[in-house]
Amino acid sequence: MTFEHILYNVTARVATVTLHRPEKRNALNGAMVAELRTAFSIAEKDTNVKVIVLKGSGEAFCAGADLEYLQQLQKNTRDENLADSRSLMQLMQQIYYHDKVIIAQVEGHAIAGGCGLVTLCDLSYAVPDALLGYTEVKIGFIPALVSVFLVRKIGEGRARDLLLTGRLISAQKAEYYGLVNQVVPAAEIAEYVAKIADDLCSGTSANSLKVTKKLIAGVLDLPLGEALEGAAQRNAETREHADCQRGIQAFLTKEKMKW
Repeated sequence: MTFEHILYNVTARVATVTLHRPEKRNALNGAMVAELRTAFSIAEKDTNVKVIVLKGSGEAFCAGADLEYLQQLQKNTRDENLADSRSLMQLMQQIYYHDKVIIAQVEGHAIAGGCGLVTLCDLSYAVPDALLGYTEVKIGFIPALVSVFLVRKIGEGRARDLLLTGRLISAQKAEYYGLVNQVVPAAEIAEYVAKIADDLCSGTSANSLKVTKKLIAGVLDLPLGEALEGAAQRNAETREHADCQRGIQAFLTKEKMKW
């Protein structure tokens, strides 16, 4: 499928989704959001894809909402703005609950909605010069949708700091806060992320990754007792899955498992 605002390709079981509006610093608009939703749907259904890498073209990862897009929003009706907000909400849910591991490769600034995309990914790696932050309050807007996920990811106190001040933080501070997993030199990040993706593809069960993601996503939604009971149920179900049976057999016979 051909896209206008993103690039999509699959190599060695890794789908790479690239935000591709470098002249606009990969800023988000309605069309790009729609294309991202399509790309993530394609990757989820593709049995040849096990891991997804999200990155940006050019100098920025993503500069947030496009200025022309913001101007259009001012002319929208309440219903039109609600429909647009729900489209972005659906993209965020899609990334957060996706069956496959999604890695953010942040090789430039990730601002506002761009930082929101980083927040949603399972794993995130950034170059030292990248700045990250949620600047919505500085233009009279609010970081409404991302706040739901950011509080889960880094806790209420740090989320308040970033969302209320709208300040940009360094990649190193983002790592300290738990917003990104690691800061990697610019010359090494592509190879580093490719190695992480390859290790996931070759060294882990696709079913185990999917179920583990569901466990993590659901654990905060339930009282402790229900969360534990749900975990016990998934534990029992996974023991019956072919991946688990093959993996345990390989472990017992000291054979290297090829997933």
